[in-house]
Amino acid sequence: MKSGYTISLFIALSIVLAACTAATPVATEAPEPTAMPEPTAIIEPMKMAKPAPQDIVDIAVADGRFESLVAAVQAAGLVDALKGEGPLTVFAPTDDAFSALPEGTVEALLEDIPTLTDILLYHVVAGKVMAADVIELSQAQTLQGQFVDILLDGGKVLIDNAEVILTDIEASNGVIYVIDALILPESRDIVDIAVEDGRFETSVAAVQAAGLEDALKGEASLTVFAPTDEAFAALPEGTIETLLGDIITLTDILLYHVVDGKLMASEVVGLNQAQTLQGQFVDVMVDMDKVMIDNAQILIADIEASNGVIHVIDAVILPESRDIVDIAVDDGRFETLVTAVHAAGLVEALKGEGPLTVFAPTDDAFAALPEGTIEALLADLPTLTDILLYHVLEGKVMAANVLGLDGETVATLLGESVDIMIEGGKVMIGDAQVIITNIEAANGVIHVIDAVLLPPA
Repeated sequence: MKSGYTISLFIALSIVLAACTAATPVATEAPEPTAMPEPTAIIEPMKMAKPAPQDIVDIAVADGRFESLVAAVQAAGLVDALKGEGPLTVFAPTDDAFSALPEGTVEALLEDIPTLTDILLYHVVAGKVMAADVIELSQAQTLQGQFVDILLDGGKVLIDNAEVILTDIEASNGVIYVIDALILPESRDIVDIAVEDGRFETSVAAVQAAGLEDALKGEASLTVFAPTDEAFAALPEGTIETLLGDIITLTDILLYHVVDGKLMASEVVGLNQAQTLQGQFVDVMVDMDKVMIDNAQILIADIEASNGVIHVIDAVILPESRDIVDIAVDDGRFETLVTAVHAAGLVEALKGEGPLTVFAPTDDAFAALPEGTIEALLADLPTLTDILLYHVLEGKVMAANVLGLDGETVATLLGESVDIMIEGGKVMIGDAQVIITNIEAANGVIHVIDAVLLPPA
C-alpha cells in the first residue's frame, strides 16, 4: 500500500514540474555577470589582529621573572624612561637575583631612592647592543655614568660579576639581557679607594698634607694618575720630606697628576696631551703596548670611583718648574734670542708669572737675516724691543688652540697683530713656520719657529 502511494506521488510531481518548465521562457542572452567583491572585502575580516609591539617595561611585567625589578623601577620613577623611544640595552636581574641579596637590602633600597636609582641606571646602556656586539666589548658606559666591565670567560658572558643567562630579548625600544645577579656601581670616592688599596700610602699622606682631600672626595668628575708607594720611593733621598715641607710645590705636583673629567683608558690612548688641574699639560704616548704619561707608564687602568677614575702609574710626574727664559737658556738653540732679550731688558718680563706664549726663532733663523742685521738691532734697542715683543702673545696658547686660529690674526705684546695660517699641514705665523710646538714652561709655552718675525713698518 505504501509503495503504490509513493509511485502516484512521484507521477504527480513530475507533471507539475513539466508544466512549470513549459511556462518559463528560455533566456536568449546571458545574464549580466555579478560583480565579484574586492579581495579585501573577503580577506580583511579573515586577518588576525597583530599585537602591538611591547616596550622594555611591558616585557618585564608580562614575563613574570622580574617582579622585584619592576617594583624597583616603579619606586624610582623610571617607568617612563624605560618606556621611551630609546633605544636602550637593559641588563635585567631576575627575582632570584634580588632574593640573593642580604636580608633587608631590597627594603632598604626602596627607602633610599637616590641609591636605588643609581643602581638601576647602572643596569642600562644607551643604544641597542645585541649579543654579537656585546662580546666584542670590554666595557660599556651606563646611564648612571660609570662603566660596566664585560668579560667573555669560556662560554660565559659576564657583566661585572653577573652572568648573562639569556640574550637578545628584543623590545620595541631596545633589548633585554637576563642576568643572574645585581651589579652595583662603585660607591667609594677616589680618596676612599686610594686609602683602602694599600699601595698609595705616600700619595694619600701627600694629599692630606696639601689639603686636597676634600677636592678629591668632591662630586666633580676627575681622572687621577696615581703613583704607587714604590714610585715615590724611587725619588732622590730626602725629596718626599722636602716636599712635605714645601706645600706650594707639593700642591703643584699633586695637581699635575689630576685631569678634569673622567677619562677612561680608551679615551686616554686617543690623546696626545691632557691639561692637568695644575695648568700644564701631560704628554700622552702609546709605545707598543705601553701607555706613557710623561715619563711614567700606566700599570693599571680604569679603577672607577664614584667621582672619577684612577690610573696607576709607576713614577711621579713633575710639572715644568723652569720659566721661559730658563728653558731658552738651557736649550742651546736660542743663544741669539737670549742675548737679544737681555739686551732689550725683557728678562724679568719673560720670567714673570705670565702666562705667555713665545714664538721663538732659532739661532739659524737669526743667522738667515741679512748680514749685519743683528749687530744693527743690538745697537737700536727700541727697534729690537719691538721685534721681540712681536714674538709674544699674552696667555698660554697651546698648539691645539693655534690650529683653531687658522686665518685669524692675533694680537702680540707689541700691540700689532700677526697672521696665523695653516697651509698644507704647515702652521705659519706670519712668514715663519712653526717647527716645534708646546714646550711648556712654568709661566707659559714656547713654539719654535724657523724665521724672525718683523712687525709692519
